[in-house]
Amino acid sequence: MEPLRLILLYVHLVGFALLLGGAITQYLSGRLRINRAMLWGAGIQVVTGLGLAAPLRDGHEPAPAKLATKAIIGVIIFVMVFFSRKRDEVNRGHFLAIVGLTLVNAAVAVFWR
Repeated sequence: MEPLRLILLYVHLVGFALLLGGAITQYLSGRLRINRAMLWGAGIQVVTGLGLAAPLRDGHEPAPAKLATKAIIGVIIFVMVFFSRKRDEVNRGHFLAIVGLTLVNAAVAVFWR
């Protein structure tokens, strides 16, 4: 099961890169909108996150509170991205909240032991 977990982790990191990279690209362009990379990244993050939360490890599962926190933040990010994807431009606060929540979710993954 370890190879499957590593593949899921790799794809999860690709989703993070798509989400954050797409957001930074849009921010630097000066036009705050949701691009396809952000949408795909958010979706990949949620799907692979659910796969990573499955009991694939031999007794080394993360704390349920950590999994719940990451799941809630991930779903919030996906909802924020999905429902604003067709707008020509999104509110600056909304856009920065997506970026901030993405970074918070990564911080929870890394620092919560």
